[in-house]
Amino acid sequence: MDSGNRFGDVEVTDPKAMRALAHPVRLAVLERLQRHGPATATQLSPHVGATPSVTSWHLRHLAGFGLVRDAEGGTDRRERRWEAAARGFRFEVPPDDDGRSAARVLTGEMFARTAELPLRWLTDTEPGLEAEWVALAGGLNTRIVVSAEELAGLRDAVEALLAPYVRREAECRPPGSRGVRVMTYALPEGPGGGEPE
Repeated sequence: MDSGNRFGDVEVTDPKAMRALAHPVRLAVLERLQRHGPATATQLSPHVGATPSVTSWHLRHLAGFGLVRDAEGGTDRRERRWEAAARGFRFEVPPDDDGRSAARVLTGEMFARTAELPLRWLTDTEPGLEAEWVALAGGLNTRIVVSAEELAGLRDAVEALLAPYVRREAECRPPGSRGVRVMTYALPEGPGGGEPE
């Protein structure tokens, strides 16, 4: 089932682009631009763990794959402003060995980058939240037994549910809105692991 890219993400299909994106500094640069908007390499540098010149090199590399671009109004090349090409990116695992390998590398880097987020939220963010927000936070860790088609349908349904909130412009958000990180993983078990327990 094809969701039609409801979030408006950049679709990464080239294994070379996947390998290029599977770099901690590049992922940090892209995430920072997506979250905080346009910035120069110098402004990004302290947040991504690289010097301005190295950050600039990574930005140009990301631009070569269409993930970042020059921000509007940024005409001074000495202070070149960059922006993310979209709010997010997505990729599917290509069927060939090179594509699968590239997707595995990118997935591994993304998992490593987000692995500590729930614990960091619990120790750094949760103590300062209002009770109503704490009560609404949480996770889901369950096991389901489904066919590949059913899993595709579930992914499509989740995207359909989230899409209006992902794409909503700032002026349309109700008062009291705040950012919420939504993380989902669907990790199919190996053959023979599909029997109910």
